[in-house]
Amino acid sequence: MASTPDKTLNGKVAFVGGASRNLGGLISTTLGAEGALVAVHYNSESSRAKAEDVVAQINKGPGEAFAVQADLTKVAEVERVFEEVLDRFGKLDYSINTAGMVLKKPLTEITEEEYDRMFAVNSKAAFFVMREAARRMDDGGKIITIVTSLLAAYTGLYSVYAGSKAPVEHFTRALSKELFGRNISVNNIAPGPMDTSFFYPAEDDDSVAYHKSSAMNGELTKIDDIVPWVRHLLTDGWWANGQTLFLNGGYTTR
Repeated sequence: MASTPDKTLNGKVAFVGGASRNLGGLISTTLGAEGALVAVHYNSESSRAKAEDVVAQINKGPGEAFAVQADLTKVAEVERVFEEVLDRFGKLDYSINTAGMVLKKPLTEITEEEYDRMFAVNSKAAFFVMREAARRMDDGGKIITIVTSLLAAYTGLYSVYAGSKAPVEHFTRALSKELFGRNISVNNIAPGPMDTSFFYPAEDDDSVAYHKSSAMNGELTKIDDIVPWVRHLLTDGWWANGQTLFLNGGYTTR
């Protein structure tokens, strides 16, 4: 029988997808501050400087980090990224994927190109990151994907955003079951609308006010509210498996 996983972060190797800013950046620096070795993923040249800032912050402390660029919608690049992690650190313990794309638009106005792009980023990339992490991860590892609390909402305008995140729940349930016997847990975190640069371009003042009013205290979700839950799933919360955790101050429930 497999033993209870080690609950410390020191010396663990983590891949963090979409780690150049916002939630991915804070997850990376939090893990690094506890001695983790972190692969800080960024998507494009425009994000390189921010990713390198995250790496520099981690390397000032007990952890170690390097930046790695990849378009995660391309399977060959996903494979390359995980090879780079293993080449650099020799193992993989955690995969935390925060990469995503939002689109707020009536369904009747969504183009084929927009549909394909949203599913490539939010569904395909998530699937193949999970696949490669599971193939290469040491026993006792953890796989976490960031989805959205809109999965539990009855609302318009986010059809292709929430719709392209919805398959990840099914991927998570299947993979978590397939990995029985290896002590690898696979879960999703579904934040409410977060007070980040990811959120505001899709919203106007009225919708921002509505989103705030829908959670307790009239606030958007903060990245600082989510990171402790990520840390918990990687350590003491290891027994959660195949779940989607809705962390949103009551914005939606299920």
